[in-house]
Amino acid sequence: MAITAQLVKELRERTGAGMMECKKALVETDGDLEAANEHLRKSGLAKADKKAGRVAAEGLIAKADNDAEIVLVEVNSETDFVAKDESFKSFCDQVAQAALGTDDDSVDKLLAQPIDAEQSVEQARQALIARIGENVQVRRMARQSKTGKTVNAYIHGGRIGVIVALQGGDEELAYDIAMHTAAFAPAYISADDVPAEIIAKEKDILSAQVADSGKPPEIVEKMVSGRLRKHLEEITLNGQPFVKDNDISVGKLLQQKDAQVKSFVRLAVGEGIEKEASDFAAEVMQQVKGN
Repeated sequence: MAITAQLVKELRERTGAGMMECKKALVETDGDLEAANEHLRKSGLAKADKKAGRVAAEGLIAKADNDAEIVLVEVNSETDFVAKDESFKSFCDQVAQAALGTDDDSVDKLLAQPIDAEQSVEQARQALIARIGENVQVRRMARQSKTGKTVNAYIHGGRIGVIVALQGGDEELAYDIAMHTAAFAPAYISADDVPAEIIAKEKDILSAQVADSGKPPEIVEKMVSGRLRKHLEEITLNGQPFVKDNDISVGKLLQQKDAQVKSFVRLAVGEGIEKEASDFAAEVMQQVKGN
């Protein structure tokens, strides 16, 4: 059967695969569009399996929301080069939308969700790997219900995403607190949330630092207490100077607005993943070779 340009075009529109890959699939299946589609999907699965062991520590944080909730998803690629690709960005946005259809933060459930009328998130992931030549992983997600809370999210450069839930306040305040959280990465909301063992350990470290100061015990105790208080301010959201006005703490700002932070989640691309040493030239060559 003759493989027409129109047939190749139709297969490309269905699968997103390259022109030559589509033509080759149609040749191998004697022009059968459905069989060629299946062939490309199987090819994508094989390529995905081959690349699954490669470290994917770059990527994007994507956000989606509806009237009920906000979700964030982290999707990883091997290189920042691919993370800037429009097809990768589009996939991330589609995954975030699909996450609204799940009822928990299970990545396995998300991968099984339909991403469009023809394929699941997992099938689209495999097809994307076949197209861009890199390992792609849907790593994690987070969600926040809007019920009974003021909720908003902030994405910084596609690499850091934050959701903040307030009691009281408004969406603008929640957005500002989310922006602050993206910038300062607090570990806890307030000093009351810091585990006792963390405080005890920090106090031991501070005590050791001033043990040989030669000062009276009562002065040493005041020094340790002051430094501990400063440390707690640095690691807690309420204690940090507000990103838009360093003359006021986040806690004071919330008091002025008659609001309080009930929860927050902060995702940063690649955090906790051991990255392989690389350089830009190597990344470009990797793209050229299609490995």
